[in-house]
Amino acid sequence: LVIETLREVDPTRKCFRMVGGVLVERTVKEVLPALESNKEQISKLIEALAQQLQAKGRELTEFRERHNIRLVGEDDPKSAARDGPEGGKGGSAGVLVS
Repeated sequence: LVIETLREVDPTRKCFRMVGGVLVERTVKEVLPALESNKEQISKLIEALAQQLQAKGRELTEFRERHNIRLVGEDDPKSAARDGPEGGKGGSAGVLVS
């Protein structure tokens, strides 16, 4: 938004920029290239972080599969096979009534 606004302004106009907590007076033609450079660097950094996030997600999934780690509430393929027609649910096997 700031870059778009400064593109329409006279390049010799005063411009104030915060640098390391200090307000510095510059001209628009000095500030605009720095802002564009910062924007490009931030975009590249976001792309790199997104790629790292995807790589870590794949790594985590592989680790969970390799060590058979399941989260609470997650479907377990082995328990689905046990809860078949004679599974523990709904059956009265092993219940003593006096």
